[in-house]
Amino acid sequence: MGDHAVRDMTGPTVAGRRWLTVLAAGLAVGSLVPSLLPGQRLLAPGLTYSTERDARGPWNIHVVRIDLRAAALSLQAVRATDQLRGRERVSHMAARLDSGAARVRVAINADFFDLASGENENNQVLAGEWWKGLKVTDSPFDTFDNAHAQLSISASGRAAIDRYQVDARAWSDGIMLPIITVNARRADTPEGIALYTPRFGVGTPAGGPGRDSASAPTEAALRLAGVRGDTTLYVRVGAVRTGAGSPIPPDGAVLVAHGARASAVQALRDGDTVRVLLTTSPRVQDGRVPALLVGGWPQLLRGGIVVAGDVATIEGTISRNAEMRHPRSAVGVSRDGQTVWLYVVDGRSTASVGMTLVELAEALRRLGAWDALNFDGGGSTALVVDGQLVNVPSDPAGERAVGNAVLVMERRRP
Repeated sequence: MGDHAVRDMTGPTVAGRRWLTVLAAGLAVGSLVPSLLPGQRLLAPGLTYSTERDARGPWNIHVVRIDLRAAALSLQAVRATDQLRGRERVSHMAARLDSGAARVRVAINADFFDLASGENENNQVLAGEWWKGLKVTDSPFDTFDNAHAQLSISASGRAAIDRYQVDARAWSDGIMLPIITVNARRADTPEGIALYTPRFGVGTPAGGPGRDSASAPTEAALRLAGVRGDTTLYVRVGAVRTGAGSPIPPDGAVLVAHGARASAVQALRDGDTVRVLLTTSPRVQDGRVPALLVGGWPQLLRGGIVVAGDVATIEGTISRNAEMRHPRSAVGVSRDGQTVWLYVVDGRSTASVGMTLVELAEALRRLGAWDALNFDGGGSTALVVDGQLVNVPSDPAGERAVGNAVLVMERRRP
C-alpha cells in the first residue's frame, strides 16, 4: 500500500513558534482573514498555506489551514481515475477536478493503497456515496484484524477522526440481513452478505471461497427504486443465482451471500422491495451518511493527547512505519470540527529528514489540532497548491501515482 515502510509522520518540536502562534491567533475562531507572516499565503478567505524551515530536524514543513465555516470552501475526496482501482498523481487529480464551478486550491495524498491495483485499504465515501465499506482494514501490513482511523466530513460540514466501520443492513418482508462489506470481500469470511454496486465494476468477484455448490455464493440482483432519507430502496429482479460473477446492474446492485446467510438471500423473490441502509459505526456528528470518509493509519492525536506512541497495540502499526523518520502527510482537526490542517514534511534527504509518528503528532498538537490522522507517506507524500507540487517527492522518479486524494475546493463566483 502506498508506502507502509515510510508511513510515519511526526511533527517537529517546531522551533518556529512565532509562526505557529500567529497562525493560531490570526486564524482564531471568527477570523477568516488572518494577519500573515513571511512564508504564509492567503489563498482564499478561510484558507492559508504556510511553509517553515526548522533546523532542528532539519525539516521542511508545509501547512494548509482550512476554516470549514467559509461558505466557498469544502473538502472533497477523489479516487484515482475515478475508479475503485487504479493509480494517478495527486497533481493530475487536482487538474482533472478543477472546473468552471469549483477551483481546486489544494490537494494532498490520502489513504494507503495496494501498489499493484491502486485500491485503497479502508472505507471510502465520496460525495455521500459509499465506494467501499469494511468492518476492518484489508491492509496486509496490519499486525491484527483491525479498524483503522479515518477522516470524516459530516453532511453538515463538520470534520472528525475516528475508527469507523461500515454499519450496513438490508430489510425485506420484515427480515433483516446484515451486510458486512460494500464492494469488497474478505477471503476468510465463512458467512455473511456483501453488497456490490457499479463502483466495483461490471460484475461481482469471479470465484468464491470454494468451488463446490455447497460453498458457492448466492447472488441476487437489485434495481434502484428510490431513496427515502438515509435508506435506499431497491427491487429484486430476475432469478437468484448460485455461483459467482453475476452482472451488476448499472442502475442497481447485487447482494452476495455466503454460508448460512445464503438461504435468506435465496428466499428473496422477484419484485420484492429491499431497503438498504449504509452508515457508519460510530455515527458521524449529525447521524447521517458522511459527505466524505477517507482512511489513513494510524490516529496520531485523540482528544488533544498524543497517542502515536501506542499505535502498535491500538492499530497494529509496524515499527519501520511508526518509529523511523520518513516523509509524511497528515490531517488534523480542531476540537469543534470546524478547522482542518493538512500537514506535509519532506524527508529522506539531508535538507529534510522526515519525522516519526510521535514527532508528527506533537507538531499537529502545537498547531492546535485536537485529533490527527497519519496519511500515506514516504514516496506517496504529495501536496499541490494552486496546481503546483510544493513538496519535494522522495522517489527518484518524482511524484508518485497514488490511490486517492483529499482536495480543498473553492466555489467560483458566478
